[in-house]
Amino acid sequence: MTDQYQPRPEDKFTFGLWTVGSIGRDPFGDPVRTAPPPHELVHLLAEVGAYGVNFHDNDLIPFNASDSQRQAILKDFKKALSDTGLAVPMATTNLFSHPVFKDGAFTSNDPKVRAFALQKTMRAIDLGAELGAKVYVFWGGREGTESDATKDPLDAIHRFREAMNFLCEYALDNGYDLKYALEAKPNEPRGDLYFPTTAAYLSFIETLDHPEMVGVNPEMAHEHMAGLNFLHAVAQAWEAGKLFHIDLNDQNYARYDQDFRFGMQNLKQSFFLVKFLEDVGYQGSRHFDAHAFRTEDIEGVKDFARGCMRNYLILKEKACQWNQDAEIQAMVKELKAVDPDLAPGKYSQEKAAQLKAASFDADALAARGLKYEYLDQLTIDVLLGAR
Repeated sequence: MTDQYQPRPEDKFTFGLWTVGSIGRDPFGDPVRTAPPPHELVHLLAEVGAYGVNFHDNDLIPFNASDSQRQAILKDFKKALSDTGLAVPMATTNLFSHPVFKDGAFTSNDPKVRAFALQKTMRAIDLGAELGAKVYVFWGGREGTESDATKDPLDAIHRFREAMNFLCEYALDNGYDLKYALEAKPNEPRGDLYFPTTAAYLSFIETLDHPEMVGVNPEMAHEHMAGLNFLHAVAQAWEAGKLFHIDLNDQNYARYDQDFRFGMQNLKQSFFLVKFLEDVGYQGSRHFDAHAFRTEDIEGVKDFARGCMRNYLILKEKACQWNQDAEIQAMVKELKAVDPDLAPGKYSQEKAAQLKAASFDADALAARGLKYEYLDQLTIDVLLGAR
């Protein structure tokens, strides 16, 4: 692998402990790997060139760990961070693995479960803040239903809003410099999850007491599971000022959550995503929420991690080439050409009257070829190295 695609700290490539620590279990098969302890995973990520490491609370501290166990794990983890220089940009809470969350966490019908979920999250926020996290992600993995007979969706929305308002106040009260990022998914592990898309969360955020603290963490595979265009979700989040974090991986459309290596499946989608992030100057982490194939040993996990970062950097190079290609840019400029006399702009009575009085030849406009086929093929040529 050539040096030009080696990651650098300024690339801000991050992985979760749950990604490189995946043991390869699936619904039909037992584990194929043994997960190294968290401090060893930090060294693994440093070896492959990552910038940072993220975690759920129970990725780092087991659910029933004693206080002495907790302190020993934290000591080793902090030392590994110090030794390697890796950062902890993001943290999150596991509110989906333990059977207590079988009917959700913040939206559970049981008020004791909802209270326990808040307790667990506050403690996890404390842990994330202690380790320097600036973004805290919420993925509602069990916040959903299999039958609408079992839970009123209005109750679920109200409960989730109440929880987020509570946790915003908790961070403010403790002086934590944190932003919250909500992560959408259409289904799995529940039959249907509440807030199934990034757009759904963007609408919900505006109903919170502190919307300025809360943004989104769009995930590529999750939008693709619903057959949607991930770039469009990311663009909407960016335009709203709410792209606080992003999860990069890959996915065969409309299947279960595959969490493939970034760039493995949908090259053109991945290309335009990388191009967008680089063009707009996104400054957050490029977090890879993916897993190595179940066929891999620990060396294969390293290959997986290196591949995620390498593919991003290759696509970044291709985006620069696309942006500098004279023929492509001439076509883009023509497509974006604006007639100042016809641009709607801000409403005024004069502009409305001008537009109403304008003469348009709809048939001539309809007959004009736009050369989109050619432009798309030029893009393919760039991606395949034929240009």
